[in-house]
Amino acid sequence: MRKRRLNAVLSITLASVFTLPIFGWHDEGHKLTGYIAWQRMTPQTRAAVIKILRAAPEDSNIAAFYPVYGIEPEDVRKMEFFMVIPTWADMVRERAFPIRYRKYNHSNWHYYDTFWKRTDGKIEILSGMEEGGEALVSLAESEKTMRDAKASDADKAIAIAWMMHLTGDIHQPLHNSARVTDREPKGDQGGNLFLLTPEGTPRESQLNLHAYWDGILPRGVPLKRGQCVREYVTSLGDQIMRKHPYAKFASDLKLSQYQEWHKTGLDLAMNAVFSPDLVRFQMPSEKYRTKAFALSERQLALAGYRIGELLNNIFGGAPAAPVSPN
Repeated sequence: MRKRRLNAVLSITLASVFTLPIFGWHDEGHKLTGYIAWQRMTPQTRAAVIKILRAAPEDSNIAAFYPVYGIEPEDVRKMEFFMVIPTWADMVRERAFPIRYRKYNHSNWHYYDTFWKRTDGKIEILSGMEEGGEALVSLAESEKTMRDAKASDADKAIAIAWMMHLTGDIHQPLHNSARVTDREPKGDQGGNLFLLTPEGTPRESQLNLHAYWDGILPRGVPLKRGQCVREYVTSLGDQIMRKHPYAKFASDLKLSQYQEWHKTGLDLAMNAVFSPDLVRFQMPSEKYRTKAFALSERQLALAGYRIGELLNNIFGGAPAAPVSPN
C-alpha cells in the first residue's frame, strides 16, 4: 500500500511538471533543449548525469522530479526527468517557496546584456553602462564545478541545472541585448520595455518584445487540443533535429566559448530581432513571426547540441542512439 501511494504521488508530481502553462522559451523551449541534448548524450553520460542530479540538495527539490515508479520504460522516465532540469532555474524564482528562493534564485544570472544603439542606420556598441547580467560568468563557474573532481555530486547537480538553463537563455537573442534609445537611455532590458501592444494598453494586457520571443514556439506551432506537453516537446524536437541535424553544427559548437555564444546572440538581436519592419506598439507581421520561429528553431537546436556535447565532454563516451518516448 505504501509503495502504491508513493507511486501515485510521484506520478502526480511528474504530470504537473509536464502540464504547466506554456511559457515559451522559459518552459517548453528549455525542455526542448533538454530533449535534444539527451539525444546526443552517451549511455555513460546519461547514467552519470542522472546519478548526480538525483544527489541534488534536498531543499533544491531537483531529485523530487525523478519518477521512481511508472508504467513507461526506465529510460523514458529518465529522459523525462532530464527534460525538466533546464526549467528548474525558473522554478526557483517562485517566492512561495522562500527557502529555495533565497538559496538558489539568482535573477541576474539569466542574461548578459551588451548595450548598443543604432544611429542613422549604423550600430554602435556602448561601453560604460550599468552591469548587464552574469550569464557568462555563471556558465563558466558551472562548468568549472562540473569538471572539479573534488566537487560533491550535490554541487555538481546544481551546476548542471544552471548550465542547462543558461545555455538555453543565452541562445535567446534578447538575453544578450540592451538596446539604448532616447526613450530607453538606460537600455530596454532585453526588449522588455519595447511594447508590441498599442500605447496605453493596460499593463495586464501588454505584450513586450521579449515575451513575444519567449513564446515563439507555441506561437508558431500551437499545442493541439488533448496533446500533453511531453508529446508536444518531443514531436517538435524531432522535427527541429531533422531540419537542423547535428552535422550542421558539429564543426562550430565552440564548447565553453561563452563569449562567442553571446556575440552571436547579440548580432541576432541587433539585426534579426530589431529588423527594419519591427514597429513599436504594433504586433509583428506574419513574415516577421515566420522568420522569428525559424531563427528560434535553429538556436534551440544549437543550444541542445551544445548541452549534450558539453556533458559528453565532461562525463565521457560516444554519442548514444536516440531514445524515443513514442
